[in-house]
Amino acid sequence: MSLPIYQERGKTYRVDQCAPLQQAVARDLVQLTALARGHYPGRKLQPAALPGVKTVGFWDAHGVQDWGLDWHQNEGIELTFLERGGLAYAVDKHRCCLQPNDLTVARPWQRHRVGDPNIGASRLHWLILDVGVRRPHQSWQWPPWLVLTKNDLKELTDHLRKNERPVCRATAEIRHCFQRIATTLAADREGGNISLLATLLNELFVQVLAMFRHQRIKHDQSLVSTQRTVELFWADLAQNFSHLTADWTVKTMARQCGLGVTHFIHHTKQLTNTTPIKNLNQFRLQAAASRLGENPGRSITDTAFAYGFNSSQYFAKLFRQQFGCAPRDYRPGRNTPAN
Repeated sequence: MSLPIYQERGKTYRVDQCAPLQQAVARDLVQLTALARGHYPGRKLQPAALPGVKTVGFWDAHGVQDWGLDWHQNEGIELTFLERGGLAYAVDKHRCCLQPNDLTVARPWQRHRVGDPNIGASRLHWLILDVGVRRPHQSWQWPPWLVLTKNDLKELTDHLRKNERPVCRATAEIRHCFQRIATTLAADREGGNISLLATLLNELFVQVLAMFRHQRIKHDQSLVSTQRTVELFWADLAQNFSHLTADWTVKTMARQCGLGVTHFIHHTKQLTNTTPIKNLNQFRLQAAASRLGENPGRSITDTAFAYGFNSSQYFAKLFRQQFGCAPRDYRPGRNTPAN
């Protein structure tokens, strides 16, 4: 089965397949109760049932585990609620230890991790709902079974899209809603409780909106801006050296961000104070220097080609400008990159 793909941020993402969780269930380390579709574990949803829902469910993990969900992305908005126990949790640069009654929000395709590296004893509930987003600045498309008013849905969307606070304290109503969803899932073995489940999911979003209103969480408009899309593109290249070998041009980089060339160049200069090609070359040089530091005997020509340079002479020239020495003379810690 082909997995959902997110062509953004400098590479092609395939969504997380929850392999560690599936293996833990197979080993009887954790009890899983979920309805799901596609690659997610659980009893399969019928094609027409609750469109957009990728997975809704909960796990019961008793005792310290030897597995966790390392950094991954999901195609939809993800809400998780910790009912019992404790869990290490991270979203982008935010790290915390979840406590009972914590609610987490991960935006579509936002990197997050559960466990550090392993999870602890816990009862965790979740919902992943695909809202059709493939880039940060795209509009969300909510499913037709969600019955919030137009104004309420717009307000909820703004809270979820523009909220850089990934963990909130859930209300008693949210806790009760997740518990009722869990009871419904555990009792439904024939797929006949979809109407009740849809009602409970609507109630959940109503209560989440009420929580946001009460806590008055500030919005960050930059999270859904086109500049944010460009920022994420460059952040991905900086973190994933293996993606630097693509035959990037300014046009293909702009297309990857869903922008015109002029807008892409403008945002790149605002973020990096340099041109896209120069910024790309700096990332490639940093990757090459790291590789040469690990393998001093590696061929300079092979290193140049491995990181997207078509000429070893051109690579050597840029390398000397960046690090003040020839590639063959580079030693980590001795050669400081030029600012």
